[in-house]
This record gives sequence, C-alpha cells and structure tokens, in this order.
Amino acid sequence: MFISNAYAQTAGAADPGLMGNLTTFAPLILMFVVMYFLMIRPQQKRQKELKTMMDALAKGDEVITVGGMLGRVIKVTDTYVTVEVAAGTEVVVQKNAVTALLPKGTLKSL
Repeated sequence: MFISNAYAQTAGAADPGLMGNLTTFAPLILMFVVMYFLMIRPQQKRQKELKTMMDALAKGDEVITVGGMLGRVIKVTDTYVTVEVAAGTEVVVQKNAVTALLPKGTLKSL
C-alpha cells in the first residue's frame, strides 16, 4: 500500500575498536575516582586519626564517650578505659567508645 517494507542491511557494522570501549567505560571510571576522593579517602583519614587518638589515651586525659558522657581517664588497659564521670563514680568503657579528647582543664568539677 503506502508503506514500503524496510529490510535489514547485510553489511556488518564498523568495529568501534579500543577508543569506543574506552569512551563507554569513561563515565564509570570517572564516577569511581570522584567517589574515592569525596567519600573513601576522607573516611580512611578519619579512621586513622581515631586509631591514633585511642592509642595515645593516657591517665588524666579528659574525654567524651559515644553516649555523651564527659569524664577524666583514670585507668587505661589494652581494650578498656576507666573514666571518672563524677567524684567517686567510675565507668568502664571500651576504647572505641571514646570519641574525642578535650583540652586539659575543660572539666573543673571532677
């Protein structure tokens, strides 16, 4: 009628070669590089700083725990830290529960 039949051509398509494959994966590679510098690398740096802080904990340091308790370190072992949160009140926590060191003299009430 009015519409003619369309037939597929028998000749093969040209091979895109190496450049075609590279441009296909370029956005994926670029996304991974951006994710590495924006997410993975800062997280690794933060973990390294926390590990250094935990290894440097010493008696007399003033710390903040994960639960928000402020206290002074009175005893340090390999995996646990004893923190004095009030006069005569001691709490034993894991080293990884300590989130930050406070400057000396921050806690005056203990």
